[in-house]
Amino acid sequence: MERTATKPSIESEIESGQPGGGAPPELDEIYRQHHQRIVRLCRMMLSDADEGDEAAQEVFVRMLAQRRSGVEPAQWGAWLTRVAINACHDRRRSGWWKWWRRDGRELVDSDLTTYRDAEEEAITHEQGAAIWRGFSALSPRQREVFVLRQIEGWPTREVGAALNLTDQAVKLHLFRAVRRLREILRSER
Repeated sequence: MERTATKPSIESEIESGQPGGGAPPELDEIYRQHHQRIVRLCRMMLSDADEGDEAAQEVFVRMLAQRRSGVEPAQWGAWLTRVAINACHDRRRSGWWKWWRRDGRELVDSDLTTYRDAEEEAITHEQGAAIWRGFSALSPRQREVFVLRQIEGWPTREVGAALNLTDQAVKLHLFRAVRRLREILRSER
């Protein structure tokens, strides 16, 4: 992938705190830096808190295996994100996932964050429920594109590379996701 000197890559934006050319970071430091973001990413991509937690746990087990192999990724943040995307894809492709989703458990806002006070919860509960209803109505691909582009803030080119899509396909999925969310929010008024 070609990089420009004026715009940092997503890897450099995700990675924080790894000294250039210095000793590799300790596993607990990497875990602390990226755990919350990876859990949120997995929960949103899978639209299920429990499945997201399981996928995130799998990501960090793979991180441990990667460290033990002796091969260090250049950017742990980008590597963890890529592994998280793949773990979510694997879970959705499994036959058991289809059976599990038939249960219809809905992802709620409190499944994504644990740092809310009572006032914030009261103010945003109704609107958050409407947003999650809309979010769960999106196709898995639209959900992935929306999360990586809008929540994680990745450039279109990087989202396409991560999901094996063209820039145009990323833009189309994002457009459809935003349009669908707007439709649902308008109908809820």
